[in-house]
Amino acid sequence: MPYTTLISATELAAHLEDPHWVVIDCRHDLADPDAGSRAYAAGHIAGARFAHLDTALSDKRPAADGSFRGRHPLPGREDFIDTLRRWGVRHDAQVVAYDAQGGMFAARLWWMLRWVGHAQAAVLDGGLPAWQALGLPLSLDPVAPAPGDIALQAPLVATVDAGQVLANIGQPSRVVLDARAPDRFRGENETLDPVGGHIPGAKNRFFKDNLQADGRFKEAGQLRREFSALVDDPAKAIAQCGSGVTACHNLLAMEVAGLRGAALYPGSWSEWCADSRRPVARGA
Repeated sequence: MPYTTLISATELAAHLEDPHWVVIDCRHDLADPDAGSRAYAAGHIAGARFAHLDTALSDKRPAADGSFRGRHPLPGREDFIDTLRRWGVRHDAQVVAYDAQGGMFAARLWWMLRWVGHAQAAVLDGGLPAWQALGLPLSLDPVAPAPGDIALQAPLVATVDAGQVLANIGQPSRVVLDARAPDRFRGENETLDPVGGHIPGAKNRFFKDNLQADGRFKEAGQLRREFSALVDDPAKAIAQCGSGVTACHNLLAMEVAGLRGAALYPGSWSEWCADSRRPVARGA
């Protein structure tokens, strides 16, 4: 049975020698972009490849018209397929992503795999801390996989652009969920983007509220109740955050809850606030 949302450390350990499984380390630190690669070099789950948020999971070049696409814009779908092939991902692979931040970055890879049509993708629930809590080992061995044969398929997820989000403000038919911390949502303590605030009409769902105290996701029923209090129809929801990364955490939590169909606004607040013509709201 394929894993399509979360997988436990025990379940991953039982499949670690399976050649059809690919494990990818997504550790990162927004304030120290090299922290993830250093952590990977110091010890990783055996066989894991390393995915750098800024290079493997983003393409920071501007749009064709020169406009800013946000701090972590998506790469082209074909370019991402090339990256997956270099990691040895085959068309029938079970991919497991992990980090050490409760899925903050691993969920981005999970969503991107679905974006290129690969459903057999899961996030290690609790991340590396859950792995180490079981006394499971780390490896220092280098990884040199044979090229994979994954091919681009129809996307399993939806995206929206800034124009669609802007049009929704005037005639709101979709709920925008902002995954940032409440203070940043209110426009306070903004250190990552030049403008503080949020998209008018958006609701705040801090991505860390998806987790239990031990860093694992809350159970499906609780997530369903919490998201249903914010969203009537998940297929009409739009997930966003600062740069399109932690919004994927909310999308994963909604998938765990059985609330499917929400779209991602990849540029998110970092793209939105770069154009002074777009409206900004502040406060709760």
